[in-house]
Amino acid sequence: MIYKLADNITSPLGDTTAANLDAVRQYRTALSLHRLWDMPEPFMGSLFTEGRFAHKDFKTAVIASVSEALSQLPLLDVASPRVGLVLSSTKGDTTGPDGETFAESARHIAHAIGLTTEPVTVSNACISGLSAQIDAMRMLECGMFDTVIVAGCDIQSKFIVSGFQSFKALSKDECRPFDEDRNGLNLGEAAATIVYGIDKPSDAKAWAMTKGAIRNDAFHISGPSRTAEGSYRALRLVTEGEDIDSLACINAHGTATLYNDDMESNAIHRAGLTSVTVNSLKGYYGHTMGAAGLLETIVMMHAVAEGWIPGTRNYNASGTCYELKMSGSHIATDKKIFVKLMSGFGGCNAAALYKMIEQ
Repeated sequence: MIYKLADNITSPLGDTTAANLDAVRQYRTALSLHRLWDMPEPFMGSLFTEGRFAHKDFKTAVIASVSEALSQLPLLDVASPRVGLVLSSTKGDTTGPDGETFAESARHIAHAIGLTTEPVTVSNACISGLSAQIDAMRMLECGMFDTVIVAGCDIQSKFIVSGFQSFKALSKDECRPFDEDRNGLNLGEAAATIVYGIDKPSDAKAWAMTKGAIRNDAFHISGPSRTAEGSYRALRLVTEGEDIDSLACINAHGTATLYNDDMESNAIHRAGLTSVTVNSLKGYYGHTMGAAGLLETIVMMHAVAEGWIPGTRNYNASGTCYELKMSGSHIATDKKIFVKLMSGFGGCNAAALYKMIEQ
C-alpha cells in the first residue's frame, strides 16, 4: 500500500488540479476540430494553445506539472537519494523535434527539478500512466525509495495523429464513450503528476493505492481481445476479496472506439461487476495517452473524496455488448473506493484499486 502525497493536472482545461476538477464539474471540455501538419483530414482533439510550454514542448510541460505538485510538499528534500522519478509516455523516442530520446528527456527533467537519482521511464502504450504507478508501488514497497514522483505526458504529433487516422479510429465529432452512437476516439494533450510515499501523511484522510495488476493477453498489435482476457484478469486480481458493494466506481479506459468499449464491458461482465457504476473521462480530455492513467486517477480521487462520480460526457444510451451501469450526469456517492482500468496496443491491460484511508 502506498499513499498519495500531492498531485497536479496540467491540461488545456487548466494548470492545476483544482481548475481541472472545476471544469469537469461543469461538464466543460477543450475538444475542438484541428487541421495541423498539412494532414488531409481534420481531427477532434483537446490540445494546448500555441505559446504554452515553449511551443508544445514535452519536457517543459512535465516540469510545469511536477513543479506544481512538489510545491505542495515544501519539506520534501528532492535531492535525497530516497526520492525517485518514474516518467510515462506512450511511445519512446518521440518526445520532441530535437531528436532527444525518452531516457535523455527523463534525465533532463530529473535534473531540472533537482533530483539526484536516475529516473525510470515507462513506455507501455496507453496503459503507461497506470503502469508507472504500479512500478512506483513496487519501488516503495521493496524499500528502494521513500518517495516516488510519478509523471506522465503526451504531446500530439503528426506521427501519432496519422497513425490513428490510418486505423480509421478517430472521430471528427466529440467522442461518445460506451454510447450506441460512438464512432471513434479524440486525442488529447496533458501532463499529470502524483507524488507517492510509503508512509501515510498526517492528514486524517489520505488516498492509498492498495493493489495494481498488469496483464498482457498478446491478442493483436492494435486490436483488443475479443474475450477481454487481459483486462478481465487484471480487474479480477485487484477486486478479488473486495466487497463489491463498497466500490464507488470503475473508471474505465473508455476511448469510444467500437471494439475497446465492447472489450471493457466484457471484462467487467466476466468479473461480475456490472452492478458497479462505470464512467469514462475521455469526453472532457480526449485520449491523453501517456498522461491518461495519472490524470484520470487524480480526477477520480478528488471527485470521489468530495462525494461525486463524474458523468460520462456525451453518453446517452448503452451501445456495448454488455450493458453497464452508466450515466451522462454526475452521480452522488458516499463510497470511498474505486478502480482504474486501462488497456492499450499490443494486448496490454492494467487495473488498480484505490481506497481512502481514515485514521
